[in-house]
Amino acid sequence: LGAERRARLPPGEMGWPLVGGMWAFLRAFKSGKPDAFIASFVRRFGRTGVYRSFMFSSPTVLVTTAEGCKQVLMDDDAFVTGWPKATVALVGPRSFVAMPHDEHRRIRKLTAAPINGFDALTGYLPFIDSTVTSSLRAWADHGGSVEFLTELRRMTFKIIVQIFLGGADQATTRALERSYTELNYGMRAMAINLPGFAYRGALRARRRLVAVLQGVLDERRAARAKGVSGGGVDMMDRLIEAQDERGRRLDDDEIIDVLVMYLNAGHESSGHITMWATVFLQENPDMFARAKAEQEAIMRSIPSSQRGLTLRDFMKMEYLSQVIDETLRLVNISFVSFRQATRDVFVNGYLIPKGWKVQLWYRSVHMDPQVYPDPTKFDPSRWEGHSPRAGTFL
Repeated sequence: LGAERRARLPPGEMGWPLVGGMWAFLRAFKSGKPDAFIASFVRRFGRTGVYRSFMFSSPTVLVTTAEGCKQVLMDDDAFVTGWPKATVALVGPRSFVAMPHDEHRRIRKLTAAPINGFDALTGYLPFIDSTVTSSLRAWADHGGSVEFLTELRRMTFKIIVQIFLGGADQATTRALERSYTELNYGMRAMAINLPGFAYRGALRARRRLVAVLQGVLDERRAARAKGVSGGGVDMMDRLIEAQDERGRRLDDDEIIDVLVMYLNAGHESSGHITMWATVFLQENPDMFARAKAEQEAIMRSIPSSQRGLTLRDFMKMEYLSQVIDETLRLVNISFVSFRQATRDVFVNGYLIPKGWKVQLWYRSVHMDPQVYPDPTKFDPSRWEGHSPRAGTFL
């Protein structure tokens, strides 16, 4: 970098050769004290909001403040996605984690309505409703204890597969679930591609996932060529049909990587957040009583002619929404994301050199007492009438 540029770097340390700060990073999360990693930088170098380290095989700047995260996320000229190569290899080179900005925007536009559009959500609700109800009955009838997270992940995966691959049979669903479980272990491991290591197993799981999804895709395309309709329209059908304003369609690799990404993100985050929201409500009986009373009031307001819940019913769940937002703040499943600098750029007065990786520590923002008073306290009421300013709720 040269002496002048090096002098303008953020404070920090690059750690051991090759390993860098990864041992301290992994140790903090394995110990059950994930905030200890960033806390060690703050303790040694002060509250500068940016620190340098060597992470995931790259020189890296850690950004830990709301203002810094907002600047990096909003500046598409100075920063592009910069996820570790291992993550890209597992999720897929044609997924959002590896796309340039323009392509990312195009794929988001093509896939947003089929997932979050009003018509799509309305169509998904009956299956979600019946699946949750039947799962709760099955757990109640079990007679003993159940592994709650395991059962939640199974339930959410069943819902996600129905949304994305509506016609998938039980064998396909089971094969996908087994492969996704192995893939997720690898996402949380060091990228060591040797026998016995989780990352190697995850690469093997990805190959199985691609084979299953390619098989379903081939069947869909063959059926379309013969004019055969499978009945309902799911996410894969919509991705096959999707085209942008220039008439460009998604190829098989794009469809498969988008499905791998969405299936993984939807099922993992939904299962874990549902578990933590349940735990927090169980630990706070007054909050549980308030959330339950709101649900009972909504149930009483539903006309006898209506079957199941509607999106309008969900819009009435104001307190439950606060519970979920507070769970997302406190647990923060996506605790960090990755960018890469395309040119020399300054954040909080410090240099991020061109080509360096940037880690945005969302968790540090959510646990900052200057942003959220008493941040370790579970307090849904902090969201009552509150609209978080940009960069503070990530």
